Amino acid sequence: MAAGQDPLKEHLRRVARMRSRVRGLMLGLALGDTLGAARGGPPAAGPLRAGVSTQLACFTAEGIIRAMVRGRHKGVCHPPGVVLHAYCRWAALQGIEAERMRRRWASHPSGDAWPDGWLAGVPALAERRGNAPATVAALSRIEDPHSEISTPSRGCHALTRTLPAAVAGPEWARQAGEFAGITHGDPAARSAAVQAVVLLQHCLTAPAPAVPAGSGASGDTLVRGALEAGITGLPAGRPWSPDEEHERLRAVYRQAVDRPGDPVLLARLAPDATAPSALLGGLYTAGSFPGRDRFTAALAFAAGAPDGASVACVTGALLGAVHGAEALPADLVSRHELGWVLDALAHDLLAQIEDPPSGSEYVPGWDPYWWDRYPGW
Repeated sequence: MAAGQDPLKEHLRRVARMRSRVRGLMLGLALGDTLGAARGGPPAAGPLRAGVSTQLACFTAEGIIRAMVRGRHKGVCHPPGVVLHAYCRWAALQGIEAERMRRRWASHPSGDAWPDGWLAGVPALAERRGNAPATVAALSRIEDPHSEISTPSRGCHALTRTLPAAVAGPEWARQAGEFAGITHGDPAARSAAVQAVVLLQHCLTAPAPAVPAGSGASGDTLVRGALEAGITGLPAGRPWSPDEEHERLRAVYRQAVDRPGDPVLLARLAPDATAPSALLGGLYTAGSFPGRDRFTAALAFAAGAPDGASVACVTGALLGAVHGAEALPADLVSRHELGWVLDALAHDLLAQIEDPPSGSEYVPGWDPYWWDRYPGW
C-alpha cells in the first residue's frame, strides 16, 4: 500500500469492487439465460422472465450461504448435502414430487414451515420456466436409500446452476463438481462445472483497470487476461481438467482472439445442450466480445448457438464478473423479474464471507434474523 493511503478506505473500495463484480456475475448469468432463450430478441417492453438455469442458480447461491452458516454454527458441514436440500426446495415450489420432498425434509426439527428460508416466498421461483430433465429425474429419487440419485446426464444445467460457487473462493471450485454431480453423473459435466467456476474466480479477482476517468477503455485486455489466467491456473488432471479438456480450453481461447465472432465456429464448439458445450461456447463468446460496451452484442451472438440459453448464460456470467454490474444494460437489468432477488443473493453471499451476520457457535452475530433467512441445514 502506498504511503498515506487509508487502510479502511482501501478495504471499503475492495469490497465495493467485489460487490459490483458478484452482482455482475449473478445478473449477467440471468440476462444471458433470458436473452439466450429468446434467441437474442427479448420483448421490447414488460418484464423479462427468468429461465430455469437462473432459478436453480438462485438456490445454489442460497444453499452455499446456508452451508457456510451451518459450518460456522455446527463445526461440520457437507456442502453438497445442503445444496441438494436447496434443489429439493426448488422442486417442491415447482410442484415436482412435493409430497415426497416434504416427507424427506419436513421431519427435521425446523421442518414445520418447510420449505423454509426467504427464497421460498418468491413467486417467480415457483413458476415453470423450462425443462431440467436430469435434475428433476434425480431429485425424484430423493427417498430411495439404495441408489445414487444422479443420472448419467452431461446436460448444461450441471454447469449453469453451479456458477455462483465461484463467489465462495478457490477452495469451493472442487465443490462445484460435487454440486454438478448431485444430479449429473457424467464426468465431463462435472469437470466442465469445475472449469467454469475457476474461470469465473479469475474474472472476479482480475485487477481493476488503471485508466483515467472518461478514457473509454473497453476492457478487452482485462477480460482476455482473466480468461487466459484462469485457463493457465487450472490444475490439470481429473476432476479439474483432464489433459485433453485443458488443451481444448486453450485452443478455444486462441480461436476467440484470432477468429472472433464466427457463428459457424460457435456452432461447432457448442453443438448441443451439454455442459461442455455451454463452457466452450461461453468462453469463445466472452473472448470474442470482451469490450465493456459489447455486453448486449455478446449475448445476442451467444444466443445464436444451437442451445443459446446455456451459452449466453455462461457468457453473461463471465463478462459480468469482470466488468461489474454497472456495465450491464440498465434497460434489461431493470426489467428482469428476479433482478432484486439476484442482487440480494449477491449482497448476502459477500456478507456471509466478509462478516457472517449470524456469527458462529462461539461468536455472537450482528443480525438476529439471519438464521431465519438462511437456516443452517
